[in-house]
Amino acid sequence: MFKKFSPSTDIAGQTPVKTSVQRGIRAAILSQWKIEPETLEALWPKKEGLVHVKCRDHVSIYSLHGEPLIIQHFDGPFYPTLRVLHKYPYILPKVGIDRGAIRYLLAGAPMMCPGLTSKGGWLPPAEEGLPAGSAVAIFAEGKDHAVGVGLLKLGTEEMRRVNKDVAVELATYLGDDLWAHKAL
Repeated sequence: MFKKFSPSTDIAGQTPVKTSVQRGIRAAILSQWKIEPETLEALWPKKEGLVHVKCRDHVSIYSLHGEPLIIQHFDGPFYPTLRVLHKYPYILPKVGIDRGAIRYLLAGAPMMCPGLTSKGGWLPPAEEGLPAGSAVAIFAEGKDHAVGVGLLKLGTEEMRRVNKDVAVELATYLGDDLWAHKAL
């Protein structure tokens, strides 16, 4: 989404978000992410107003005091930015990629099943399996912080069974142009 992102050319407009819409976003985040209301309050205080930054390709960025916090593509799920995920690493379910897939992730390529199911990769156990369409944090083998945020294209059990094709479509990753801009 943010491979060649430039605020001067890709941002169509910025508008304050109505409080009723903010309540809806807050409720959606509480249901989609594994986040406590107190943590969400620390991240985004109720009294503070979000700004909706409209970008090309139907991408919406919600920012607080110019700092991007939340990403949404069309009417899909809400994703935290990587900077938010580094502050609160437990808010999204985790998947792990092996060392061989790191260079592809840093180039913006979608993550393939073999990178997640190989010896260095990690998927949640069967009893905690994730369905297709879930937002996930992508961790790299041997690294402490998330290197990407994406959307599962296959459920975790289907990944283990099929072991080919695209597993995770990237929303944002370490080193993309959104990462390079701390403020919009």
